[in-house]
Amino acid sequence: MKRLLQLAAVLLLTSTLAYAQPPQPQQPEPKPGKKQKPAPENIEWLWQYTPTADARDGRENDLVQDLRFRPFLDQYLTAPQTFWGTPIDGRPRTLATTALDHLSVPDKVLADENRYLSISGCVVHFCPARGLLWVDLNGAHHLVVFAAIDWIKASKTPSEPGAEYTLWIFPNHPVDPEHIPAALTHSVARWTAQPPAGSKVIQQITAAILVDPDGTPHQIPPATIGANTFTRPPSEQKAQP
Repeated sequence: MKRLLQLAAVLLLTSTLAYAQPPQPQQPEPKPGKKQKPAPENIEWLWQYTPTADARDGRENDLVQDLRFRPFLDQYLTAPQTFWGTPIDGRPRTLATTALDHLSVPDKVLADENRYLSISGCVVHFCPARGLLWVDLNGAHHLVVFAAIDWIKASKTPSEPGAEYTLWIFPNHPVDPEHIPAALTHSVARWTAQPPAGSKVIQQITAAILVDPDGTPHQIPPATIGANTFTRPPSEQKAQP
């Protein structure tokens, strides 16, 4: 009997302590329809590959081999493309893979205004097919643009003057053809003013196609994006033989 009274006392004390616990604060539920704020994008790691005293043209080869580079391309280059690569199961190569193809042979990583990056290269065994990856590091959502020079096969061969090329431009955000960022046109102008590796012939871009992120193409005058418009300063022109 005594043990039963002791057990009853213990149960009563336990029950009293449980009721004495203060109520735990509840986390507020998110309001219906309210979107969670996305995490900020961090691509500052690209900057380490820009020119230094030991690498005047940057380190494009090291950049392409960085384990973060391919996921970066997959994240930002998602538009459909049809101009490059052998279709797999009836589907063309992804834009991210296409960009990687066009940057496989390293060229340069240039920085402008402590804000813009221009990463260039070309396709293995066919450097007339060239790529430019342009990145605006400012803002919460970075503008990333992939541009590719594609030989028009109906024209002359790439080794001949007069060969014609199409410039394809793929921004990750919609870009108004009437308001293309000046820094982007400058980078494209500088890039197209240089011949492909192993050649002295400037590629003549006779067509330019701006592709929206959903794949909608817009044909624009090549000069609108800066193609074949770069003029060297007078001091550099006089220095030419």
